[in-house]
Amino acid sequence: MDGFNTYEKQDRVLVGMSGGVDSSVTVRILQEQGFAVEGAVIRFSPAHDGAVAEAKAAAKALGVPVHVIDAGADFEREVVAPFCADYCAGRTPNPCILCNPGVKFKLLAKKADELSIHYISTGHYARIELCADGVCRLCAPESAARDQTYMLYRLSGDILERLILPLGEFEKDDVREIARDIGLSCADAPDSMEICFIPDGDHAGFIRSRGMQPKTGRFIGPEGEDLGAHLGVDHYTVGQRKGLGIAAGRPLFVKAILENGDIQLAESGGEFHTRIVVGDAVTPDGKPLPAGEYLAKIRSTAKPAACHVTAEGGALAADFAEPVRAAAPGQSAVFYRDGYVVGGGIILAAE
Repeated sequence: MDGFNTYEKQDRVLVGMSGGVDSSVTVRILQEQGFAVEGAVIRFSPAHDGAVAEAKAAAKALGVPVHVIDAGADFEREVVAPFCADYCAGRTPNPCILCNPGVKFKLLAKKADELSIHYISTGHYARIELCADGVCRLCAPESAARDQTYMLYRLSGDILERLILPLGEFEKDDVREIARDIGLSCADAPDSMEICFIPDGDHAGFIRSRGMQPKTGRFIGPEGEDLGAHLGVDHYTVGQRKGLGIAAGRPLFVKAILENGDIQLAESGGEFHTRIVVGDAVTPDGKPLPAGEYLAKIRSTAKPAACHVTAEGGALAADFAEPVRAAAPGQSAVFYRDGYVVGGGIILAAE
């Protein structure tokens, strides 16, 4: 962020720690920049006890105090329950996008306030710039392969104003090298890819272990033919080909999960969409996103695609210049202009 060349009034920062290489190196970078650093680790659920222990060990190695924040009730309400409900209804949620504004950064900022610390920091790969209109906006990091702006798009302006993201200036290999140089045991630990509260990756099993019953129905083929019963909508997402468990004699993809629980299948190419409708939209300045031309990402790993956005009955409609693959209801569409995140929302429907 502009202005971080001098630190006279920026001497304290609270860093969200997980025990991993990214947050640990973030602590060291801020220490070297002259900040007095304190750490905070959030215990989201019992599945995070290992991360709490690792964060404590990293904080000890780095010589910083660490505060443990219990977020069990908030995490259940804001992340786990909506995640399960979405899957049961045939949507594909992104729990990190729910967690970041509703739990992680909210509680990190609250703890910083209790400690009379203004600035907060995490090990995310993104940058924040103060734009000419006085609004702080996310923009891409140095490492395009690690860009996490999609995951952070719902952060409010008051969080962005106090957030420092040092890793926005680094490649991942550089971060690991720093960790090796200072002797951190996490230097070469693999990146975590699973849902943090479902370590075994079996989200359907997790949902059913809570006594929830996802919608069931039939596979409907490209010509309307009944291809048999499916396992439940929580097992599938738009664009999926593997794991359908049907022998159709040709590759079929999930085109749509219907309201009644049936799953519409399509041949290759049928899983592309030219239009999406987006609800629950947010922007960094809190103002409605103006109609116009943008780039949009419809998944965290998707390439940005050109689209025209208009208001539509309290939601936003995005019409794409070229079809986009697997726009899944429940995922987010994040809009970019001139390299900045300017807004985004939850995909409600795709055509």
